[in-house]
Amino acid sequence: MTNHDNAVPAGFAGLGLSGTLLKSAAAAGLCEPKPIQQRAIPPLLAGRDVLGVAQTGSGKTATYALPILSKIIGLGDKRRPRTARALVLVPTRELAVQIEKVVRELARGAHVSTAMVLGGVSRSSQVRRMAPGVDVLIATPGRLTDLVREKEVVLSETTWLVLDEADRMLDMGFINDVRRIAKATHPARQTALFSATMPKEIEALASSLLRDPVRIEVSPQGTTAAEIRQHLVMARLKQKRQVLADLLSTGTMRQVIVFARTKHGADRVTRDLLRDGFEAAVIHGNKSQNARQRALDSFREGTVRILVATDIAARGIDVPGISHVVNFDLPDEAESYVHRIGRTGRNGAVGEAITLCDPSEVAKLRQVERVIRMRLPVLRDVTGEPDPAQPRPANAGHGAEEASVPARSSRTWRGQQTASKPPRRSSSRRRRNWGTSRRAGSQAA
Repeated sequence: MTNHDNAVPAGFAGLGLSGTLLKSAAAAGLCEPKPIQQRAIPPLLAGRDVLGVAQTGSGKTATYALPILSKIIGLGDKRRPRTARALVLVPTRELAVQIEKVVRELARGAHVSTAMVLGGVSRSSQVRRMAPGVDVLIATPGRLTDLVREKEVVLSETTWLVLDEADRMLDMGFINDVRRIAKATHPARQTALFSATMPKEIEALASSLLRDPVRIEVSPQGTTAAEIRQHLVMARLKQKRQVLADLLSTGTMRQVIVFARTKHGADRVTRDLLRDGFEAAVIHGNKSQNARQRALDSFREGTVRILVATDIAARGIDVPGISHVVNFDLPDEAESYVHRIGRTGRNGAVGEAITLCDPSEVAKLRQVERVIRMRLPVLRDVTGEPDPAQPRPANAGHGAEEASVPARSSRTWRGQQTASKPPRRSSSRRRRNWGTSRRAGSQAA
């Protein structure tokens, strides 16, 4: 594996892209390349495999879409039935929808066809869309596994493979599916893998799928964007509803995503917000695709300013101008915190992330702090707990600086170490064979 740190010419023109793509990139608002684009586009254009460690909102989609489109445009319109020239694998439907939108914008003016293969929507329409063959297929692993098994999708002609948000696919139990899908693609394919975090399982996956990849890390893995101010509010579970209402009443929270740990919890938070006089919508895996899309559209258009979501359902939300993220519950997986707060502070804008923590969640809080390598500063404490003077984590403060936030109380509650069980790993590790049938759309959040 090689590192790629050489300087590249300024502007997309200096990266080797064609005139058509330069025009469409400019029309899509891409003027100057972001760091991940500067460093990854040249090796991708040169045919190299790429391993990218980059947080949400860093510009990954255009990073791989532009080189792929550059090569596809020169291939002409002849496609074999049921095949895809390029495949982008993603963990959730929302992320797939967002990626297809970007690809279509960047391919404007060129004869490039796209398709999505996702759970939770009509299988027959996807089969019809794939029948003549497409240039770029964006898919979630579960539904694609089904259609490959049924020979409705043929991957032997797929020469570009992208794994986007690989760590989330790991969390959702898709890694075995990903390996099978990759094995079904063209043996001489070019592969790019992007992940916000790099646990051992993703390192192993990258080693098995990528050939002498260029490794590009635009920020230390596990760290969060410098543009995001992070705060902590200590509050008991029964106090969180009032704390959230108080925060939302300040007038500074223009567009907010509130994260709940479970689907039922997300519904409860939404009901409470509506009862407290706030316009809110909710997305999670028990909602239909149409309902989720309506909620997203309402949030994007500003009809509602608060979107309540679970971790999995929120993947792929790319709404400009999100001012705040509120963690109503701490996540089971500490790495999810990085993905959650990455919804704000995008494209150079300053965002704010506020985490509400009950004393019973302190073990999870400490795990989050180890992942992000900083201690979350206490904005407010309403628990009435005494300060147990819990020592800092051994690696806290390495690689990131604590935000300077004045506490609103005279005490800073450092959190009482509890006997809480460690966060559970996802129980959805699925072991499927191409020849086994399963319920369609099971990969939905």
